[in-house]
Formats: sequence, C-alpha cells, structure tokens
Amino acid sequence: MLTLTENASTVVKEIVSGNGAPDGSGLRINTRDPGATEFAVAIVTTPNETDEVIEQSGARVYLGEAAAAALTDKTLDAKVDEEGRVAFEISPQR
Repeated sequence: MLTLTENASTVVKEIVSGNGAPDGSGLRINTRDPGATEFAVAIVTTPNETDEVIEQSGARVYLGEAAAAALTDKTLDAKVDEEGRVAFEISPQR
C-alpha cells in the first residue's frame, strides 16, 4: 500500500483545504496503466467505489485501481519550491 511522508501528508491537506473542498475530500491519483510512471491528480469530494483509500496524518489520498497497482510498494513525498509550486516524488518503500 502507498505510504505518505509527513511532507506529503501536509501538502495534500493544504492543497485540498486550500481549494475550499468540503470535509472528507481528498487527492485522487489515477492512471490508465498499472505500469505507468505518469499519473493524473485531482481534488475530489469522495472516492470512486473501486478506489483504494489512504488516510495518513489527516491527509486523504484516493487511488484508482491502476494507480493502486502501480504504487502498492511506493512512498509519496512532496516538496514546495520558493514560488509555491508543488512537486510530488515517488520512491520505493524502505
């Protein structure tokens, strides 16, 4: 199962709340191919029925089926640059 670093949890919470999303909303990650290295990300109010739901340190991430398969043994990290742009990084779990 995908894990989140503390930085990623904080950034996900800030992105979701900063967009005025209602309580229970989260960041949905999806892809078309389980072997993908590129993912679509969107703020959603609820997960799809088949999404894997990850809640960590108050952050909610919803993974589409193909994304869940691609990220099952990965860790999501996030960095914010000086201009406020967010970059997510995926790495193997340790």
